[in-house]
Amino acid sequence: MNPVYLDNSATTPVDPLVMEFMLPFFTREFGNASSIHSFGQRARAAVEEARERLARLIGANSAEVIFTSGGTESDNTAIRGIAHQFKERGNHIITTRIEHPAVLASCAALEQEGFQVTYLSVDSAGRVDLQQLVDSITNKTTLISVMHANNEIGTMQPLEEICTMAHARGIRVHSDCVQTLGKVPVGMKTLPVDLASFSGHKLHGPKGIGALFVRKGVPLKPFMVGGSHERKRRAGTENVAGIVGFGKAAELAQQHLPDMATRVRGLRDRLQSRLTEIPGTALNGHPEFRVPHICNLSFEGTEGEGLLISLDLEGIAVSTGAACSSGSLEPSHVLLALGRDRRSVQGSLRFSLSRMTTGQDVDRVLEALPRIVQRIRSMGPSYSAP
Repeated sequence: MNPVYLDNSATTPVDPLVMEFMLPFFTREFGNASSIHSFGQRARAAVEEARERLARLIGANSAEVIFTSGGTESDNTAIRGIAHQFKERGNHIITTRIEHPAVLASCAALEQEGFQVTYLSVDSAGRVDLQQLVDSITNKTTLISVMHANNEIGTMQPLEEICTMAHARGIRVHSDCVQTLGKVPVGMKTLPVDLASFSGHKLHGPKGIGALFVRKGVPLKPFMVGGSHERKRRAGTENVAGIVGFGKAAELAQQHLPDMATRVRGLRDRLQSRLTEIPGTALNGHPEFRVPHICNLSFEGTEGEGLLISLDLEGIAVSTGAACSSGSLEPSHVLLALGRDRRSVQGSLRFSLSRMTTGQDVDRVLEALPRIVQRIRSMGPSYSAP
């Protein structure tokens, strides 16, 4: 029986067309994109073509795209770069309690350097409290970093309103858009953020490649130094094969956006609808304002790792939360921020689909998980259905 993979928020399989497009850059087209001879010129042309492809997907000018090693580096570059660029003006940053660890760790590191950080609360569905945001702004605030959609629960934030509030006070806005790129339209002409982070391996591209959008006119102190690469904004020899793959994946993602909005969303909704028929099951996240590929559910009277392992034994891969935290014994900081109790958090699973997910994949989960939940509940303390 074919395996079922529903952990696409952690990583996606590389599209065969992307792999085919990358292969020459591992063999005959091995040039350094900074070299001036013909090998380097061909590599440079491939990098710039990929930059154009990604820029088209996000509705930006290609000069506003910086290639990085992934979403984590992009988050670090944006947050630390803006913080240090404007530190003479102010030392205050605002973010949320449910950000990706790359954002939270960057902010924590800046706190060690004397910066002040306000961590906004969210409501029970994971949405930012806009009044708390307004009340948190001071004359020393230089950056607000709020993710476009949460990687564990899929809830999307009101970024347009946040940007309006911030820009009225001369504050820059950064957003981690890793989970929205290729899943919903992410247009920099309509989404007025100043900086946005992206990652290639979340939309059927290769790992180890990402990008940072920096809007024209936004100054940014480089995080990586040691060369003039990426218009002196990110030093280091370009990962040509990875960049080419990311560019092709972006092109394909643009073509498949309608499929994500209809078919994949429909599969996610069917999965959620059937699984919430299991007594004691609750949705984590907003029922409406969320990306089409993520469904996070808590199963009362169970333990998430037990559910995950049992599903894995049947050839079904899901997650208990973010891949970056998979080695941690601590409960999800995201679900705790929603006000969930620890028992509920520990019995949660994240199902994340992609354009490669099929109806048969969903059927397999719907056949296996109800009996697994029943079996685990029967082995633990007495469970009473609500």
